[in-house]
Amino acid sequence: MTTSHKRRKAIKNKRATDPIEKMIFDNGIRVRHVVVDRNLNLLVLILSNGAIIKSRISDFPKLSKASDKQLNKWSLISEGIGIEWPDLDEDLSLKGFIKSAFMTGTLRTLKGDQESILA
Repeated sequence: MTTSHKRRKAIKNKRATDPIEKMIFDNGIRVRHVVVDRNLNLLVLILSNGAIIKSRISDFPKLSKASDKQLNKWSLISEGIGIEWPDLDEDLSLKGFIKSAFMTGTLRTLKGDQESILA
């Protein structure tokens, strides 16, 4: 067994310790579809458990500068653990979206704004 094979096997078998990663992997949560609407400055992730995460396109510099054609040319990474825009050299993780949604939702709650970013 080569060193690189051992390393790949070790990474594959490693158990997640980060609470968000643990939730993603233990519950099999994955991105199933992405909806992009530049006019609404909206990026919507539809997850395998039926949850929806909303984000603003303007929060991502490469996405905000992209054409509509480039924005709509996305693909899922690792069966939905991330999203890539190959023409833009942009990869975004489900973990990052969940973390951002949690932080934004928490800040809105603290400010008294009842609109939720995680539906």
